[in-house]
Amino acid sequence: MKKDTHTIAGVAKGSIAEELELAPGDVILTVNGQELEDIFDYHYLVEDEYLTVTVEKPDGEQWELEIEKDYDEDLGISFGNGLMDDYKSCCNKCIFCFIDQMPPGMRDTLYFKDDDSRLSFLQGNYVTLTNMKDKDIERIIRYRLDPINISVQTTEPQLRCKMLNNRFAGEALEKIDRLFEAGIHMNGQIVLCKGINDGEHLMRSISDLMKFQPCMESVSVVPVGLTKYREGLFPLEPFGKEDAKMVLDMIHGWQKKSMELYGTHFIHASDEWYLLAGEKLPPQECYDGYLQLENGVGMLRLLKEEFAESLEAEAGDGRKRELSVATGRLAAPFLEHLMMELAVKFPNIRVRIYPIRNDFFGEGVTVSGLLTGTDLKKQLSGVPLGERLLLPCNVVRSAQQDFLDDISVGELEKTLQVPVDIVKSSGADLLRAIIG
Repeated sequence: MKKDTHTIAGVAKGSIAEELELAPGDVILTVNGQELEDIFDYHYLVEDEYLTVTVEKPDGEQWELEIEKDYDEDLGISFGNGLMDDYKSCCNKCIFCFIDQMPPGMRDTLYFKDDDSRLSFLQGNYVTLTNMKDKDIERIIRYRLDPINISVQTTEPQLRCKMLNNRFAGEALEKIDRLFEAGIHMNGQIVLCKGINDGEHLMRSISDLMKFQPCMESVSVVPVGLTKYREGLFPLEPFGKEDAKMVLDMIHGWQKKSMELYGTHFIHASDEWYLLAGEKLPPQECYDGYLQLENGVGMLRLLKEEFAESLEAEAGDGRKRELSVATGRLAAPFLEHLMMELAVKFPNIRVRIYPIRNDFFGEGVTVSGLLTGTDLKKQLSGVPLGERLLLPCNVVRSAQQDFLDDISVGELEKTLQVPVDIVKSSGADLLRAIIG
């Protein structure tokens, strides 16, 4: 998270930058006389056909380069920091913040709270808008940086100030109006906290946000995640089965209204609500193209549809395999059902589903993305795992192949004495991993 100057990290072969003898270590100072704030300034300015670029070499010598090129032609430069700037950290103290509920001693990056609208555009991160100044809004509009994903929580200014512990959090909601007026596409998120922003408060939030259609393309409602590390934090309670049913009834009612008025379901409940309530997942058409998969909205439905489609294409046979799948406790029954469908065509493939209790963060955390190597090692040691153990890809960092607690996949394999396959998120990938 340290400050990174606009230093060139790489130069593409055959590019304009290579022809101009630019090299890693050179620093871009200005483009057309304008200093760069971040990657968006860079891309916006270098689109022109005629450029003047000022570069500082490692020895301090400055070059002024005049460049003539095709419009939109890239210079062939890459930078070490994807933003070419510091990441903006969160200035709130949200009552539901998951990072505040992390145990000590984990890697530093897990404690960094980003609240950067640029990461919203680049990576789909959700932002609270409290960090954004007028010039940030103007840049989003000028560069058309959409969609912007917004953590709304509530549309009541005073309640939002309370939930975010930021006296400016209510005023920040006005930025949604500006983005709407400029035609910037948005997605919203509501982290629902029992007794705080649910019930009538949720009703008002949905009603208010619906008015921003079609620019506000979707809004998700997700239950607050609570770990066992909450000493000294705002008292929050987990939702129960009846609570989940009430939330779903409200959301389904508003979906019906939205379909009548706008032709879209708009407001969506994350999969956790359906599993918690013991209700069936909605059909595929209710997800409006899966706009909020990153919030767990429709993830299981999409997995089921992809798995069924891939399975239908298989003739089936008598091949014999014995495998195991470890996942969070919430999704385990769902996977058990998929394995029953598999058994119709592949009766000799046995797949054991192991729901892993999250002792690391607390039993209230039931999603697979927060499983740790520690819990996997402890709970899978000594149980029959078959030929291979399959794990969903969201349990590891893909590049490093390690878990949240820094235990590596290799270490897990050594402990359990079985090969571990990290399976991509699609249903087709899951079926391929199972049938080999």
